[in-house]
Amino acid sequence: MLKEKIVYKNELPVNVITANIEEYPIHFHDDMEVVYVLEGNIMMRNGYYTYSLRQGDIYILNDREMHSFESTGEDNMVMMLQMDLTYFSRYYDNLKNNFFVTDTEDDSDGSLEVLRNILARIMMEILQKGYGYEHKVIESTHNLIACLMADFQYFVMEDGKFKNESRNKGNKILAGRLNRITDYMYDNYNRKLTLSEIAEREHLSIYYLSHIIKEATGLSFQDLLSYIRVEESEKLLLGTNKKIGAIAEETGFSAVRYYIKHFEQWFGMHPLEYRKKYIGKIFSREIEARYTLCPPAQIEEAIRRQVTGVYADYVDKLKIKPVIVNVDTYDDYAEVLKGRPALADILERPANAVLAVPYQRLMNMNENVVASGDNYIVTTRCKFPGKLNSLSILMYSFDENIVRSLKRIGSQDDLLRISRHYDEESEFLIRCNGFDGEFRIVRWRLEAGNIIRRIEMSSNPQKDTDLRDSLLNELSADAKVSTETFTASDSLSIRAVFKGIGAELVLIDSK
Repeated sequence: MLKEKIVYKNELPVNVITANIEEYPIHFHDDMEVVYVLEGNIMMRNGYYTYSLRQGDIYILNDREMHSFESTGEDNMVMMLQMDLTYFSRYYDNLKNNFFVTDTEDDSDGSLEVLRNILARIMMEILQKGYGYEHKVIESTHNLIACLMADFQYFVMEDGKFKNESRNKGNKILAGRLNRITDYMYDNYNRKLTLSEIAEREHLSIYYLSHIIKEATGLSFQDLLSYIRVEESEKLLLGTNKKIGAIAEETGFSAVRYYIKHFEQWFGMHPLEYRKKYIGKIFSREIEARYTLCPPAQIEEAIRRQVTGVYADYVDKLKIKPVIVNVDTYDDYAEVLKGRPALADILERPANAVLAVPYQRLMNMNENVVASGDNYIVTTRCKFPGKLNSLSILMYSFDENIVRSLKRIGSQDDLLRISRHYDEESEFLIRCNGFDGEFRIVRWRLEAGNIIRRIEMSSNPQKDTDLRDSLLNELSADAKVSTETFTASDSLSIRAVFKGIGAELVLIDSK
């Protein structure tokens, strides 16, 4: 099992692993991977070549490239950022089968520092998970791809490995042409492929096309094609039991002897010798990757030392302590809370009527209150005593200062002023311990913009003379509603992050 399936979580087309790597067996995946060494050094095999990556080095593993990692015996910290090409290819033509080469001998090249900066920002966003961090991570990944396409898709073969070639930077016509050529060669390497066929597709003479390929890559067309065929054959050598005659035919070689000749040229040994040497070092159920995930504080410290300014940009942001509520449901749920919930002192004031809409909806259900605080209420429709398998959770993004203000204000104008100026971030985590089975979760969410628009419409009612304006006003004030099904095993967590004043009502019911 050579192919590793990358699992993308939290609706992010980006996956990041930052770890101290002991050994990561030979594997490949359909997506692009950016390797950034934050501390120490690591040995990396990519196809036939072995690289020693040191602190600060960045390496791009293009899709379907065979690679592995191995420790040098010292501690290391390696950031592996994987990009879902199915997602990002919608925005960039020929992103698959592309070559991005960051190996450069010019240490003063500012483009590498730009890459380090972007990678550090992605890492900090993922570590801190602030409001809207998913959008920021995707945005930064777009910037990462743009940087790669601008500065790192020019390469040349030197001393048996590809190096970044700065001479042709900025030549977008050449870059686009090379992308199309290599993309077509990867898609058609397993059949007879001629230079004249590609020349005809590119509307170029055979002589000029041959010159372009040689000038841009350092290889002739036939050598580049043979390289691609040999590279693809590695998957069949290590991932199947096929004879080398079948592999030669399947990868486009007209005869086994040509396959052996070109394989030995790149890998330095006979294909069967290569299979015998590495067949026991491939990623499989029996041979898994061995690494230790690095703790967030250690990663942040490495970023602080590596990339000037990025750590300070994030650490200086006010970190608000999350509101964590535990609701235990193992046996009978806790006795019903008596008296008015704390939120009533705020939300039953006339000046806060617009803000109180989610609260009133919850109160109208006449459920039992099982947990309550200054900015949350948890209720259930279940009867006490009995097993709790239904919850209603209401969260408001209030801090202590906003709570005091909302208890004093006398008009909706005061509420509007507070809503417009309050832009702090807040986080809730409701942990429902003891929940087992399948649950339906419905979330009804009011963002700060929705609340401000509702207050404005309530304070300044106008006769709508324009149906379009009327619809826009209604839509901008609408809450966001989402429904999902979740299977819980002993625990179910509900997390909400807000920027500014907001509210979310979550209904959880056993199916």
